Amino acid sequence: MIQVSPTPADYRQNHLLEAMDSPEFAPILALLEPVDLPLGMVLYESGVTMNYAYFPTTAIISLLYVMETGASAEIAVVGNEGMVGVALFMGGNSTPSRAVVQSAGKGLRLRASTLKNEFDRAGPFLHLLLRYTQALLTQMSQTAVCNRHHSLDQQLCRWLLLSLDRLSGPDLIMTQELISNMLGVRREGVTGAALQLQAAGLIRYARGHITVLDRPGLEKRTCECYQVVKREYDRLLPNLPAR
Repeated sequence: MIQVSPTPADYRQNHLLEAMDSPEFAPILALLEPVDLPLGMVLYESGVTMNYAYFPTTAIISLLYVMETGASAEIAVVGNEGMVGVALFMGGNSTPSRAVVQSAGKGLRLRASTLKNEFDRAGPFLHLLLRYTQALLTQMSQTAVCNRHHSLDQQLCRWLLLSLDRLSGPDLIMTQELISNMLGVRREGVTGAALQLQAAGLIRYARGHITVLDRPGLEKRTCECYQVVKREYDRLLPNLPAR
């Protein structure tokens, strides 16, 4: 099978890769491989060695922790602002979480060996990925705080806003089961919270399809956690395009 090389228009859809759009990063960008990311696709499982790092362009990836019982909860969401696979350059080749496509789309991937080799050069690539990793860790820790202290209504607003930041439009195609797995609640809880947001005129909700009608209203209704995460991304990655 012939591998199609990505064009500048492809990698510029991912903000981390767009920040690498300079001659010094050309060898890395040339090795990127386009990949389709259908809804529900598992990019890696807990404890399994990763072969690739993924840079979503139009897809959104959910990082989930899965319990022995099969129950799960989302610990972070990754879209066109970042990458999936930080364990590859943080001293390990696997992680206890699972990465699942929560919104179908496309992305680019880079072989694990290539990523580690470039990271070990200790140049601009290293510094960019470390700043991104700190922003991702902030999102993970804030998600844990939010899940413990804030209402399901507020959590759903936060999740919707984080997803919107990583999409080009106001529509999300999601199943109730996937949303409930990510938020770690029963499907009935997701339905009830979504219907409350719909009654308030903030979203239009149908099975598997959410359209955001009033983003400022969502921002007023959510907890502080969304802005904490957004400010940290903006602080650590100030040269990336505004989200």
